[in-house]
Amino acid sequence: MRFFPRSFALVRCLVMIVVVALVVSTIPVAFASAYNAHPKLIVVIIIDQFRGDYLERYRDQFPEGGFRLLLDHGASFTDCNYDYANTRTAPGHATLFTGAYSNGHGIAANEWWDPKKKKMVTSVEDDTTKIVGIAADRTSDQAKDKAGASPHNLLADTLGDELKLATQGKSRVFSLSLKDRAAVLPGGFSADGAYWIDAKSGAWITSTYYRPDLPKWAQDFNSGNRAAKYWDRDWKSSNGDVLRSTTHRKGKDGGDAGFYEVVGSTPFANEYELEFAKELVVYENVGAGQSTDLLAISLSPNDILGHQVGPDSREMAAMALALDRELADFFSFLGHQVGLVNTWIALSADHGISALPDAAKKLRIPAANLGAGNPETLINHILSAKFSQGQAVSYIKLDYPDAWLNEDAFAAVHVKQRDAETAVGEAMEHAGLLRGYFAKSQLAEGAVPDTALGKKFLHSYSPEGGWFVMGVPEPYTVGSAKGTDHASPYTYDTHVPLAFYGLPFRPGTYRTHAEPVDLAVTLASLLGINAPTHAVGRVLTEALVPAHSENASKPAKEDHTSVLPREGHDFSRAEGPQ
Repeated sequence: MRFFPRSFALVRCLVMIVVVALVVSTIPVAFASAYNAHPKLIVVIIIDQFRGDYLERYRDQFPEGGFRLLLDHGASFTDCNYDYANTRTAPGHATLFTGAYSNGHGIAANEWWDPKKKKMVTSVEDDTTKIVGIAADRTSDQAKDKAGASPHNLLADTLGDELKLATQGKSRVFSLSLKDRAAVLPGGFSADGAYWIDAKSGAWITSTYYRPDLPKWAQDFNSGNRAAKYWDRDWKSSNGDVLRSTTHRKGKDGGDAGFYEVVGSTPFANEYELEFAKELVVYENVGAGQSTDLLAISLSPNDILGHQVGPDSREMAAMALALDRELADFFSFLGHQVGLVNTWIALSADHGISALPDAAKKLRIPAANLGAGNPETLINHILSAKFSQGQAVSYIKLDYPDAWLNEDAFAAVHVKQRDAETAVGEAMEHAGLLRGYFAKSQLAEGAVPDTALGKKFLHSYSPEGGWFVMGVPEPYTVGSAKGTDHASPYTYDTHVPLAFYGLPFRPGTYRTHAEPVDLAVTLASLLGINAPTHAVGRVLTEALVPAHSENASKPAKEDHTSVLPREGHDFSRAEGPQ
């Protein structure tokens, strides 16, 4: 029989799983300790915009080796939901690695209004740093701005920071993504490296916050023009239909579309990220030290595509299956490079996604795309009529369902924060955009209803930035003119996967309630280190092999007395591992 390279990688991964299973069945549970490199490596994989129902939806189509490594041989939590409303990329990544929500880590959005700079700024941009890895005369947005990125807006430390503190810097921490925020925030303050791409060329870059120049291996990766092989290719379905092409074309701005825009919405970009991750592991000797190392990989293509086609399209199904093959190949690589018996893997997502409003409406479910009506202009018109005698003034920047207020504009008409935020919230409601709102001044005082929704918005508060209003959108209503979006408190946005693989985890499907804040706390507890400073998660004890068990190789009996319920959750009907 002839094996093609991809098939051969899957076969190797299958053999490895069997070997690991035999090893685990004949030895006691390994003593976990970050101080002694048990495990040698923790890999946390965040799939941007990967809804919690996807793993079950496509489970029967996944072969062994990829997602099934975690589903069949790991601990998977089916009821994992963010307990906040601001379900966006930057808050999600910060939450996963700090074990806190925005009211703890301070990252409330991808970007916000900076009253000092008088403009919108991103969650990670840092004027005190510079971009490393692209020439100053490049035409990319990042090169033009010349500002680098750092975690300086974080108000809490991360799992990686605590790992570095515990081992006096011996542990090594790296993170990577197509997006800067998805690379910077998981790495925390003390990461040895965080890498993302130049949107135009696809070249890997970093910031002077981490180092003055790219390491030689990364320079060689870029100079080898490894991004070029992903251009001018057809992405085909399993039956040969062309789903997308990466042929060079014009972008939204009229210029040549860049790597992020064209290749980023295809599985080729996942392959590209994992190709870079392999080089990082090899050349940085990740997992080869005397203390546990941490690698965070945020895979962005799912999000780039999902905004365009929604969660129920054939493209999204094909993306999930293609990613499954890439993960199988990457896990096989880890098995050979570090050893799966020496590796823990965690999997989650930063948020989910709404169904396409048009798809929901076909099922008679109320839904809408608001962008075509230019809601920002409408809100500013309402506010101008109230405060400026109809003279057009830009009072807010809208990132639906949130509004960021221009404090100077309100100061010019002698309106203070609380009154300004109330006026904006009422204008948004009057425009038919919301079913309610929460103002920053209100959240700062904790003045919210004692309800599940009130708690979600309280968790979404941050003192960072200027004045803001967080809206409560109608379900399946998004701010874009077409496609779909996230950023709501509803389950289609809050429900994400949470799964673990490694010696300490008792394989099974767990239906006890879990939250993304539990990931960092659980790993920290197993490693014998402190949880991140502002962590509020719990240790997922129901999914752990009992320590010092005399019969470690036998499945443990169900014991839900060890499950520590979070306030407001009832575990009386919790199911055990299946």
